Amino acid sequence: MNTFIDRHSDKIRGVLSCFDRVVLTRTLPDLCRADAMARYLSARQIRLFDDPRWAEPFQDTIRTHAEQLARDHGLTIEFIRRLKAFRKEERLRAIVAQREEAPGLVHIVSAMESYPSYQPWHDKATGKTSLRPTDGKCLHYYFYFLGPELGLCYLRVPTWAPFRLQCYCNGHGVLARQLTQKGISYILLDNAFVEIADWPRAQALADAWDVHRLHRQLDRIAAAYCPVLGAFPAGVHWGVMQVEYATDVVFQRQADFQPLYTALTQTAIHAVKPDQVASFLGRKLTGHYQDDLGNDFSTRIQGTRIKHHMGPAALKLYDKFGLLARIECTANDVTFFHHHRTVENRDGTTEFKLASVRKSIYSLPVLRDHLGAATHRYLDFLAAIADPRPGLRAVEKLATPVRQGERSYRGFNLFHRLDLDLFRTILRGEFAISGFQARQLRGHLHSLSGAQLSRLLKQLRTHGLIKKVGKRYKYHLTTLGRTVATAALKLRELVVIPLLTHPVAA
Repeated sequence: MNTFIDRHSDKIRGVLSCFDRVVLTRTLPDLCRADAMARYLSARQIRLFDDPRWAEPFQDTIRTHAEQLARDHGLTIEFIRRLKAFRKEERLRAIVAQREEAPGLVHIVSAMESYPSYQPWHDKATGKTSLRPTDGKCLHYYFYFLGPELGLCYLRVPTWAPFRLQCYCNGHGVLARQLTQKGISYILLDNAFVEIADWPRAQALADAWDVHRLHRQLDRIAAAYCPVLGAFPAGVHWGVMQVEYATDVVFQRQADFQPLYTALTQTAIHAVKPDQVASFLGRKLTGHYQDDLGNDFSTRIQGTRIKHHMGPAALKLYDKFGLLARIECTANDVTFFHHHRTVENRDGTTEFKLASVRKSIYSLPVLRDHLGAATHRYLDFLAAIADPRPGLRAVEKLATPVRQGERSYRGFNLFHRLDLDLFRTILRGEFAISGFQARQLRGHLHSLSGAQLSRLLKQLRTHGLIKKVGKRYKYHLTTLGRTVATAALKLRELVVIPLLTHPVAA
């Protein structure tokens, strides 16, 4: 188990890791790119400049079908003129609260929204006509429904080509349906479980979410609300647009959680450095990285939130109901993460190598592993700063000389420039995943000779702070080493130096 959970096990009611917000998109290979749509129209002898005339019947079909669904279910289509006038989710919760939990269509919303489409373009120089991507607006329908297995979801259906659908579901809602079917009692507030009769079984159900079954369910949903899909012979493709994965640590009492959460947030917002954000997310921070990276702290109605972001991925820490800590990993572009998989090259050959995660729906199990590992790495970090007493013992252990045989090895002093530079270097994010070699350390510790660096590595090994990887000249920080080094540096930066800078008057 995680060291954070071990340390506070007597105060914790349960722990659950689960998908939260999942947004999937459905694209038509016939129309998903400008050149594909041009080929589709040309094969049917439709002029590219006649694209609007070709698309109008589909628009009428979708609109007529939506109006028929509303009549069949006794609903009124709500047209939203100002998209930011209110939150659709809050309106839906109020509507769902007034009806029974029976599966079926709940509400239909329509709105004029921006939409990526194509426009014909004639190049006078070449005499060729093609389609080019453009941004426009078209009417969209949001079909909100309660699925028998997926819970509250919506399907966003545009009325204009290329008819890119968007489906939202919530992993906690899916798990709630599964727990009900298995006869396991629970209490779900908003989208967080605060009580489950059998936490381990709930975790097993969350881990076993069947992607093939989900795919079949999504196909049925799309066919029910978008009647034009059958007109395109190449079929459809479901991909991942956005995904959130949350690890919730539920405490027994607010009185146990709130003081701890306050200490965690106050320390984490200052202690987490850019290279650590990268290591939490399973990446290495290099000098070539150009995207956005940093930390944010915000106060919301529900409580406070810390966000560590790196490009399209982020880690968040916030409290819910004053009772649970949620560590959430989000990705707006899943190709940010990498894993070993079979890659097909352009020449038709295949090879097994490290590559970006595909945007396919079948990447959800891989994303569960990557995002879940990120939340647990962050929990490991929080364990080192949750209680200052281990940190104080760590500083004492770090400074104590160690004797091996006839030789004594001095302790470390983090107010000494050489020792401080050494620990800052071995805690760098790029070494957290694959370890480090002496030559890599010399690239950061230019003032040290080879002999001096060898003695320092021996000193670290003698203190039990690093370990050698097999017969290779590569080293990893031990669990003790990471805990001791992190705690000692944080105490130095967040406690000792501020006190020395602003001493308390006697």
